[in-house]
Amino acid sequence: MADIARLAELIEPEAAALGLDLVRVKMMPSEAGDGGEALQIMAEDPATGQLIIDQCAALSRRVSDMMDAREEAGEVLIEGAYHLEVSSPGIDRPLTRAKDFANWAGHEARIVMAKDYEGQRVLKGDLKGIEGDAVTIVDRKAGDVTVPRDQIHTAQLVLTDALIAATRPLDTTGAEEEVLEAEED
Repeated sequence: MADIARLAELIEPEAAALGLDLVRVKMMPSEAGDGGEALQIMAEDPATGQLIIDQCAALSRRVSDMMDAREEAGEVLIEGAYHLEVSSPGIDRPLTRAKDFANWAGHEARIVMAKDYEGQRVLKGDLKGIEGDAVTIVDRKAGDVTVPRDQIHTAQLVLTDALIAATRPLDTTGAEEEVLEAEED
């Protein structure tokens, strides 16, 4: 089992060196169907809230080099084979940091608690924000619910028209050239 906190501690400076914010580090089953695991790294450019392909590639190279060097020095970061996946958090992004709960207040979110919290495990509704280390959501069934952030198993924005309208446009660098080339063919 990989130590996610240790991996995040090692990956954070690699992302910061590229001017990126680390959003999440997670081990998950590989989508390759080989029974292996994937180390998923989500990061974003704080100026755009996204990660373009060149940034993904640069972060992937830095993380791979760092992990290879540590493993060559004898440190076992992940037992067995794994795939490295680097991506943008996307529009229906996970909420993992305190600033995520603050920045996305007013949008619909789904929060899954680590265990039942006052009779509920899943909360869904408008995110009110965070105060200290307590997250408040207006749950559709229970109304205003405030939960300790450390009791949240997962939290994520729900894709809605309001979220789409509020999200910065994707970087379209190079898109015009692709359209022109397609029209010429």
